[in-house]
Amino acid sequence: MTLRLNGDLRIHNFRNDPLEAVAELRSILASGAPADPDPHRKGFYDVDGGSRKLYIHVAPNGSVWLLASWVKRVPVPAENQCVLAAACS
Repeated sequence: MTLRLNGDLRIHNFRNDPLEAVAELRSILASGAPADPDPHRKGFYDVDGGSRKLYIHVAPNGSVWLLASWVKRVPVPAENQCVLAAACS
């Protein structure tokens, strides 16, 4: 689903995540963010940002709680996964 919130968003940074995460969340929510609703909690979403995944709660009053954020992992190509030089031949 796409989650879009317009207007003056009030974002609470619950765990003091980096300010870059808050700015990214504000930007993607304004333009429409791919989001997966939490099947166990109403109003909670996993949001797919550009460089981050974010876990948020949208309160009934419209405020947004940033509960967690983490940098997405970039898959390493198989040819670059070699650790020992001897095993890479």
